[in-house]
Amino acid sequence: MRKPTEAIIGGLALVFLSVGLAYAKLPPPSEEAKTKAEEAKAKADYGDKVGAYKLCLSQNRVAENYLKAKGHKPQLPACQDPGPFGAAPPAAAPAAAAATPEKKK
Repeated sequence: MRKPTEAIIGGLALVFLSVGLAYAKLPPPSEEAKTKAEEAKAKADYGDKVGAYKLCLSQNRVAENYLKAKGHKPQLPACQDPGPFGAAPPAAAPAAAAATPEKKK
């Protein structure tokens, strides 16, 4: 049977070993891994936008029903539709058009 101090020392040694391995330097990610990470981040951001849009729609429905029941005319802010995944945001389109030089005839 082990003594309690031996168990504590063994546990501490295991903790220090795992901490040392956690701080080991890893090689830089490949271009493919970077691309996949960027795509995953873009999909997650898009999912957040879609969730916010759906939440806005449901909140507007609830507020509209409540205001109608109270006899008020509902004037609610419009929800911003994120559009399909991969589409450029509307604000970026004019900036891209302005950056391209026009050709003269």
